[in-house]
Amino acid sequence: MASELTYRGGGASPVAGAGAGAGGYSAKPSKPLAWLPRAARYAAAEHRPLFALAGMLIAAAVITIASPSTSSSAAVSSSSSNSINNPLARFSVEPAAHHRDLSGPARHFVGGKVPLGLKRKALRVLVTGGAGFVGSHLVDRLLERGDSVIVVDNLFTGRKDNVVHHFGNPNFEMIRHDVVEPILLEVDQIYHLACPASPVHYKYNPVKTIKTNVVGTLNMLGLAKRINARFLLTSTSEVYGDPLQHPQVETYWGNVNPIGVRSCYDEGKRTAETLTMDYHRGANLEVRIARIFNTYGPRMCIDDGRVVSNFVAQALRKEPLTVYGDGKQTRSFQYVSDLVEGLMKLMEGEHIGPFNLGNPGEFTMLELAKVVQDTIDPNARIEFRQNTQDDPHKRKPDISRAKELLGWEPKIPLREGLPLMVTDFRKRIFGDQDSTTTTGNQQG
Repeated sequence: MASELTYRGGGASPVAGAGAGAGGYSAKPSKPLAWLPRAARYAAAEHRPLFALAGMLIAAAVITIASPSTSSSAAVSSSSSNSINNPLARFSVEPAAHHRDLSGPARHFVGGKVPLGLKRKALRVLVTGGAGFVGSHLVDRLLERGDSVIVVDNLFTGRKDNVVHHFGNPNFEMIRHDVVEPILLEVDQIYHLACPASPVHYKYNPVKTIKTNVVGTLNMLGLAKRINARFLLTSTSEVYGDPLQHPQVETYWGNVNPIGVRSCYDEGKRTAETLTMDYHRGANLEVRIARIFNTYGPRMCIDDGRVVSNFVAQALRKEPLTVYGDGKQTRSFQYVSDLVEGLMKLMEGEHIGPFNLGNPGEFTMLELAKVVQDTIDPNARIEFRQNTQDDPHKRKPDISRAKELLGWEPKIPLREGLPLMVTDFRKRIFGDQDSTTTTGNQQG
């Protein structure tokens, strides 16, 4: 029985039996477009390209007709909705050109206060030295704001008592760690405060002090670069040394002894500033630099050798107030809450710095002793001693830049802030729980 073949070519079917051989097979027809690949021949034979082209033309026409009206309607609807739900939508959020920092490239970060009605995103914040005097007050403010805070402190000068009231807070974590050793954490911001700040403490181990300033700062900058966190360095007015310019502005390069007994701290902080700016220029890291002037308040170390804590502790213990030199050298004293406000404004703002953060109110050491006498004990006597090496003769910040670019200036004068510190010292020295009484002559 002969096989039956069905022809599926595009032309007419060949005549059955024409040219058939003995087996009854017809000759194999020639394939149209034989030079094309098999898939292309099949598509051409079934007229698929024509239908595909027609479909694309129809789709394009539909999109062209429908798109303008739809997008216009959506835009009007979106604009109307935004203007109703967000009254701030019509305002630009780009930073003003005249507020750009001259020490670095312009940034498009909008800092400062969050407008009313807009919920601020909670941040994870690392505070090195967060169990210390200034650091613990900063931690208080950050937690109060709703952030999650990690404190890293080796407790050389910091105390657990300064942060123990946060131990039950799920947003608070403390790690006992020395910043000279690397650490890996995931945070959004880093406040780098870790370093002994009083002469008694930083002279105790000067090599460790400069390692903290250099290696510790390198570790924190490396961490900030790795996790893309914003980094704030707390530098010091000591970078100006014994200044030849008065008051000191941020552009003044200072007059520092590089081989003196205070150099581990002074030059260490100057190197830390250098590293911070090099990371900013070389790695495009977001950085901030604050130069902190003399600060006082609750939680200061009682016997740290700084003049305010010295005078207060001595007056409370009925000891003579020790004045070094002739007592005519000057300092400026800011209350700790003012400093914390300045640090937070700097971190949240768009300017790199450096910024002087201090109180421009200037006092001689004898004038400060008089304020302490008036606050604690009018009968406290003054005892003069030989001055220490490299002690600056004058120290007063020019805070014009902080006023203009950060909108910050200190608010608490010395005669208002000192009694608050006295109350804290009285409790810690004597265990006195009656915080309402210092002396009959206390002034607020």
